[in-house]
Parts: sequence; structure tokens; C-alpha cells
Amino acid sequence: MIVALDGTVLMVAQPSLQRDLDASMTQVQWTSTAYLLAVAALLVIAGRLGDRYGHSRMLFTGVLGFAAASAGIALAPGAGWVIALRAAQGVFGALLQPATLALLRLAYPADRLGTPVAIRTSAIGVAAAAGPVLGGVLVAHLGWRAVFWINVPVALAIAALTLAVWAPAPSRTGTQRLNLTGAALLATALAVLVHTLSGIPAHGWTTAPTWAGLVAAAGVTVAFVGHERRTAHPLVAPAVARSVPVATSVTILLVTTGGMFGALFVATFSLQDIRGLDPLASGLSALPLTALMVLGAPVAGAALRRYSPRGTAIVGAVLVILGIGGLAVSGLGTGDLGTGGLSQPASVGTWAVTGTAFAFAALGAGFATVMVTATATVVGEAPPGYAGVIGGLKQTAMNVGPALGIAVAGGMMTPRPSAVAVQAAGMTPEMSASAATPTLMVLAGLAALALLPASLLPTQSPRSAGPHTTTPDTHGIHAGCRTGAKRQVTG
Repeated sequence: MIVALDGTVLMVAQPSLQRDLDASMTQVQWTSTAYLLAVAALLVIAGRLGDRYGHSRMLFTGVLGFAAASAGIALAPGAGWVIALRAAQGVFGALLQPATLALLRLAYPADRLGTPVAIRTSAIGVAAAAGPVLGGVLVAHLGWRAVFWINVPVALAIAALTLAVWAPAPSRTGTQRLNLTGAALLATALAVLVHTLSGIPAHGWTTAPTWAGLVAAAGVTVAFVGHERRTAHPLVAPAVARSVPVATSVTILLVTTGGMFGALFVATFSLQDIRGLDPLASGLSALPLTALMVLGAPVAGAALRRYSPRGTAIVGAVLVILGIGGLAVSGLGTGDLGTGGLSQPASVGTWAVTGTAFAFAALGAGFATVMVTATATVVGEAPPGYAGVIGGLKQTAMNVGPALGIAVAGGMMTPRPSAVAVQAAGMTPEMSASAATPTLMVLAGLAALALLPASLLPTQSPRSAGPHTTTPDTHGIHAGCRTGAKRQVTG
């Protein structure tokens, strides 16, 4: 939750940060890219460290480091310091994210994961929605540094709870040795991939830097896979690598997050530059997405307990596809040029406003359903001693997916001409934003790729899966309760 809040608050603070530190636009972009590179590259490794040394220890270290990095950013004298400390913040963010999922797996058997995962998803939705509002208030009254100071007391409270709440230790099944060569190869592959995807909106898909980055990422990935097959101590256990539910769930999260975040990228462009909404009004237009994500997560958890992961994942993916497609056909990128050019709101009909709201609602409900189903499935399938690695794989998909979606969207969207150029050429918003609709349809197609892996998920609900869902980790929890441990793990 603190990670989701930090990410959305930062977007509001970046313009003020740029002015105060006299930073270039490239430096401002790197305040986000540096964090993303660090967190995406290290999530699986952090999960493996949690499996070896304890997830509570990783969570405690992660939140304290996150707080220290946040305080450092708030005191930073220049943009270079902010970028470096954002990378450090990403390292500690990578430590805490897999730990929360692994602790859920240790605290609940597989047939009861739906509800805690749904609560976690709702909390993330609330944090993502509150971020822009909280960030706007803090920046307006206290300046951009306040958005980083706010992380400190929240992180310290989480650290205190981590010490106060009893958590079961992870199983020591299997090798506990950390494969440093495999870890370095995986981190390099993910860092190169995310860096390449982040640069596509500026460079395009067909340029030499993009192709060089993609080829390099593929080459390092091949080297990693070869090393994993040969080594006696693989970073990702064979039981995890061969698990169909794990592979399909991670793939579903990758393509659906790509489709959704790419669509949000296009929607933000269209609402502000085509319809002429200010950032606050643009954010309010997307409230149906947040509301249905928060409200839909508990419903998805209940559906998962009653029906199969396959059924709920397919329904969620269809809703995501319909939501993105609805944005494409609702006239999101169209409208009549106002008297003042593109600086004035474009006139839109009732259908466009209503259609956009329903599309956002479908997108939020669908994404909540997919996220709850895939998360509960992938974490529930964790073999003893590998809950952290699986949590890291899931979080990696959640970080790489948005980079992929924005790369697709940014690579297809044409550069936005100025209002003066548009009026001089006699163009309308429909002409200057003609790429919005086909881009959204391509993103809907990206999300539609989730239907294939969703069809490979289990057909039994976790409730009907039988007693095999109770792992040795769960037995440890029950034994701890019998000896007087009454406290529960919070996710």
C-alpha cells in the first residue's frame, strides 16, 4: 500500500520538483525510471532472500530502508541525489513487496487466500486513488518534499507492527543457497528490458536503441535460463518453473496490466489534451475505475471461493477487454475544437461522458477480478520454502506489464501538435488524435492475450481442492497457535 501511494503521489509532485531543483525533463523522468529499474530487477531475488532469511525480516528491512530513502529524498539538494535515492528506494521496495504476499501464504491455507488477497487489492486501490488528492494537498501547502516526508511515519508504523505481530518462519525445504550468478543474470535481463521499454515512447519501436536493448535482454535471458538448468542451486526452483498455474497466472498479470496501464496512458492524454480537462477533473473522470476496483475485489474473492480460478479469470479478462474497447468507441479521443483551440475543452456529448464512465468501471471491475484470481492462484501454488520467489515473480509481472503497455501506447501515439499549429493547419482534435482509437484497440488485443493462459487455470475452486492445499507451512501456523501464539499476520 505504501508503494502504491508513493508512486501516485510522486506524479503530482514532479512538476514542482522540476522547478525547485531546476531539473531537466530527462532528470524528472529518471526519478520514476530509476525506481522502476531497481524494483523490477530485484523482486525475484528479494523473494528468494525472504525464503532463506525470513519474510518478516525482509519486510522490516524493506520498510526501514524505504523510510530512510524517502527522508533522504526530502532533504536532497539536487536532482542527481533524488535519482540516486529513488533507485535506493526501489531496492528496499523490492524487499518488502514479495514479503507481504509470502506472509499471506504462510498465514492462510490456499483455500482461504481469496479474502486476504481481495483486502490487499482493495487497499492498493484506495492508496492509488488517494495518492493524487493527497499529493495535491501536500504540494500546494507544504511543497514537493512533503510527499516524501509522509512516507516516514507510515513506514515506521509498519516496521513496528512487523516486530509486534508473530509470523511463522518459512519452510527450510530444499536448498537455501543463493545463486549469485543466476541472480545477477536475472537482474541484468530485467533491468535492460525495463530500460528499453521505458525508452520506446521517445525512440519508437524500430530504432537502433530499441532493437539493441531487446536483443540484449533476450540474450541475457537465454543465458539465465541455460544457467538455471545447469546449476545445482537454481534461483527459481524446478517445481516453480514447471508449475502451469504459476506460469499462466504471471502471464495473465503481465498482459492485463500492460493493457490497462497503456489504456490509462492514452486516456490521460485524451482527457486532458483533447477534452481539455485539468488534472483534477481528469482524475475524477477515472473514479469509476478506482471505485469498481475497490468494491470489486471482495466480490472477486467470493467468486473465487465459489467458482473456479479459470472461470473468474476469464470473466475478469473479458471485462478488461470490454473496458479498453469501450474507451476506444466512447469517443475518448474526439471532440470539436473549442474557440481557444486545444487549450479550451472540447465539446463532448452525453454518450461520450457516460460511455467513458462505464468503460472505466468495467476496466476497474475486470482488473480487480484478474488480480485477485491470479494472485491467489500463484501464491496458493507456492511449494514449501518458495513463497517469496513466487511472490517476486508475481510482482515482477506487475511492474514489467505497465512498462510494456506504456511502450505500446507511446510507440503508436503520434506527437501532439501545439494548439497554434493545429489551428493554422485547420486540423480538428479527431485528426490530431487519430491514433488514440487504434492504439486502444491494440491494447485491448494485448489484454485479450490473457484469455489463453486463463483457459489453462484449474477448474476447481480452492474450497473444493481438498486437503492437499494445506502445506507444511500451514501445519507450522497451527502448531504455533496451539502453543499460545494468538496474533495474526497482517498483509
